[in-house]
Amino acid sequence: MPVDFTTLIEQHRQRFDILEQDIRAPDLFKDAKKAQKTLKEHARIKELLRRAQELELTVHQLEGSRRLASDPDTELAAMATAEIQELEAKISSLEQALHLALIPPQPDDDRDAIVEIRAGTGGSEAGLFAGDLYRMYTRYAEDHGLTLELIEGSAGELGGFKEVIFQVSGEQVFRKLRYESGVHRVQRVPATETQGRIHTSTATVAVLPEADEVDIVIRPQDLRIEVCRSGGPGGQGVNTTDSAVQILHLPTGKIVRCQDGRSQQKNKEKALQILRARLLEEKRAQEEAKYSQHRRQQIGTGGREEKIRTYNFPQNRFTDHRIGLTLYNLDRIMEGDLEGLIEALEKADLQERLEASSREAC
Repeated sequence: MPVDFTTLIEQHRQRFDILEQDIRAPDLFKDAKKAQKTLKEHARIKELLRRAQELELTVHQLEGSRRLASDPDTELAAMATAEIQELEAKISSLEQALHLALIPPQPDDDRDAIVEIRAGTGGSEAGLFAGDLYRMYTRYAEDHGLTLELIEGSAGELGGFKEVIFQVSGEQVFRKLRYESGVHRVQRVPATETQGRIHTSTATVAVLPEADEVDIVIRPQDLRIEVCRSGGPGGQGVNTTDSAVQILHLPTGKIVRCQDGRSQQKNKEKALQILRARLLEEKRAQEEAKYSQHRRQQIGTGGREEKIRTYNFPQNRFTDHRIGLTLYNLDRIMEGDLEGLIEALEKADLQERLEASSREAC
């Protein structure tokens, strides 16, 4: 039996009528960002209603064919019977498409992302692994026409990073990288290991949607900004100027330090950018916690505490524990070949959301 979408479709039809009025308003483009959002939603719901209408017409055709299948005219009945199977398959396909159309897009898909990688357990080897992950994302960005900009980096003792923060910009960046958040575990023989023993180390990755000023309002009186002399790698110009900026957000106690840029103003802008993203992440986490019973189970919550992957170098094996995916092309993955993995994670996520939508529609 076809799923009854009547209530959901009616809600979208009412919303579409409102959007029709909005896009006819003479001052629509007074706020360009709001106009873009309105037009995008209008186009999405228009396509949804088109699919709903096609499904409705096909259901009516199926009902007519079933009536004709019992017609005394055997030839007509045979034609109708043959058509029933074809229409049932079409309805199933249309229901699937309508299901997908009814699933609202993720709100942050179109945003750029701020990625934070930190060495975890494993000492200097963890720092080297953090550096390898940074290189992996750099290669992925290069291969897909994305722009990667280093914001802040703290070098490890033997190389790599204790911590590295960077921004990735381009088309639907957060949609592509959102599933990278969590604990990444590596199993390999460190360069410093003389007996060939395999060590296990970790690094944490946090992918934050870049926050606009309208998303998170930061009052100047809530900030304590300190300027100090930069240190660490970055070149003589960085090391000899008072360009490092540290910002303390008094209401939350969050501290952000940025020293990678050569100018104090640039570092201040980057530090505020990171602060906004972290505050937005905290806000979203609090909202999500209110509805914890609805959180995705299949691919996890994306929290930093979750062990999401294992990178086994001796066996060239890569495992994503959230969806039970194991691949034997770790060498290619470390070169930024993440497309197949991202598609598998998106498919698992979409399936979970599709099933949730089906339960609501029934």
